[in-house]
Amino acid sequence: MPQGQPSVVPNDGLTTRQRRNRPLVMVHTGVGKGKSTAAFGMALRAWNQGWPIGVFQFVKSAKWKVGEENALRVLGASGEGGTVDWHKMGEGWSWVQRDDQMDNEEKAREGWEQVKRDLAAESYKLYVLDEFAYPLHWGWVDLDEVIDVLRERPGTQHVVITGRNAPEKLLDFADLVTDMSKVKHPMDAGQKGQRGIEW
Repeated sequence: MPQGQPSVVPNDGLTTRQRRNRPLVMVHTGVGKGKSTAAFGMALRAWNQGWPIGVFQFVKSAKWKVGEENALRVLGASGEGGTVDWHKMGEGWSWVQRDDQMDNEEKAREGWEQVKRDLAAESYKLYVLDEFAYPLHWGWVDLDEVIDVLRERPGTQHVVITGRNAPEKLLDFADLVTDMSKVKHPMDAGQKGQRGIEW
């Protein structure tokens, strides 16, 4: 097992084991490529540990076929690692039938309400809130409430939030923040997205 050494050991009275099992809030933001991909990489690690995983896709259409979705669904159903539940906003959320014309803002709020229910029930060990930074940035979901809910979540549930323009207050609250910067991208030169690279 890797034996990473922290640069600071707080005087908080916790044992090394307690500190190692602390639930984390992680944010992948920035204009560069790879925010969601990195979160799905964490989900692969979580699956390998046997953790139940909940993926909640905000903003992206239900028709958008994310390559990692199929892989994680197959792994989750394999019985070899953790389970994987994948929730898409555009599917209307399975617990209630809604008109297809429901706007994105309402879908984002409904999605957050489901995340809150699952956190309260400790449904998952890892939550991937994919593109959730956008509804927070746009003010569709109340940032203070999100931080309060994440701060008070029970158990040892880890949460990773992806998306550009993550609010500064969320970054200050999070335990781990990665800013994906862009040095160069083929789309800058007119290249279209490619199978196996973008999706």
